[in-house]
Amino acid sequence: MIDARGLACPLPVIQVQRAIEKSHPDTLEVLVDNKPAVQNVTRFANHAGYAVEVKELEDDEFSLTLTKA
Repeated sequence: MIDARGLACPLPVIQVQRAIEKSHPDTLEVLVDNKPAVQNVTRFANHAGYAVEVKELEDDEFSLTLTKA
């Protein structure tokens, strides 16, 4: 799991990119706390071959579940 709450873009995307390049996970959960991060991580994940499910949590926090397509 990647906890990217409190980080401004592009840092959440960079963390996801490094995790995917390092271990090529089948699934990866990412926590972010702003909509631009949701959009940017989703865009990157789709480009990298992952489907993304977004769940809105409390206090403008989001859980993204990336699943290898």
